[in-house]
Amino acid sequence: MHKVSKTTILAGALLTVSMLQGCATAIKASSTQNPAPSEAFSSFGRIEVKPTVFAQGYAGNQAGMAKIDENIRKDLAESLTTWNAAPANGRVLIIEPIVEEIQFKSGAKRVFLGPLAGSSGVRMRVMIRDNKGALVATPEFFQRADAMAAGFTFGVHDNLMLTRIANLTSAYIKANYVRAEGGPTGADDKAVAAPMTN
Repeated sequence: MHKVSKTTILAGALLTVSMLQGCATAIKASSTQNPAPSEAFSSFGRIEVKPTVFAQGYAGNQAGMAKIDENIRKDLAESLTTWNAAPANGRVLIIEPIVEEIQFKSGAKRVFLGPLAGSSGVRMRVMIRDNKGALVATPEFFQRADAMAAGFTFGVHDNLMLTRIANLTSAYIKANYVRAEGGPTGADDKAVAAPMTN
């Protein structure tokens, strides 16, 4: 009887581990670092931030995308007011955040399933162009919320993931205003997709 109990516990533990591994987010970044834009953003007399959208043909979590947009606007509000108070020079920088992939576990799902709901992840591309359509930069940003950490905090980590990706985006825009220097994507080496081989 005692022997069967140990076997059952071990089998249960192995099943749980395999389920959690299967719940890891499949979303990956392409690198850990974004290259510098073609020029500093201060070269532009006006800077316009468009609403955050999904990539064409992609349907994701609307609430998650709305939260990212809200956080970007909050982060950049003061800087944009200052930057756009400078004299116009006929040049406008247009910034468009595009969510390419998102897996966002809602609070309700976390409460019922905890870690078994899986990991959350988000990858976003920001298209930065001038008012003539020329590309200035296309930085990528990535964040994830681990299934275990998010599960045991009832979704707090999932929501913080959305705040962090917005913070990374805003930090990149602010850092490249005076000098073109690039910035981190938010991904570590483990979150970078392996290169395709022939």
